[in-house]
Amino acid sequence: MIISNTLEPGDLGQIVKQHGLLYAAEYGYDFTFEAYVAEPLAQFAIRKNPRERIWLAKLDGELMGSICICEQSASVAQLRWFSVAPQARGQGLGKTLIDHALSFSIEQGYSKVILWTVAGLAVSKALYLRNGFQLAFEEERELWGQPQVEQCYEKHF
Repeated sequence: MIISNTLEPGDLGQIVKQHGLLYAAEYGYDFTFEAYVAEPLAQFAIRKNPRERIWLAKLDGELMGSICICEQSASVAQLRWFSVAPQARGQGLGKTLIDHALSFSIEQGYSKVILWTVAGLAVSKALYLRNGFQLAFEEERELWGQPQVEQCYEKHF
């Protein structure tokens, strides 16, 4: 497994596709979830902000996982596009990716990292809680073709 911070042609499409197919298969999300991932991901790639970084885990050129830190303000970062392919789960890749993202956040001087998710993602929630995130906000709303409880988690440094 190779973990890289460098985007190459096809990577953005692989991230969007992995998220779209995975969340459709596992949680029943519709195509609008791909748009939700694609639009801010494209903006991230265009910005080239040195206080932002993406990590891509690949095996034989195939995307196995991703995570990104985006700048929200001078003191707040957002963790985004965290995903681990089913065939790469249970091997510590999720922990490795979160460790990279949080270490980078500390290096950049962020005092808080936030992430948005939805209720019902038990494995992700457990990983967030083990890494010091706490639920800060939740709200019921219609997202990706179904009712969801959207949640915001925060970690303070």
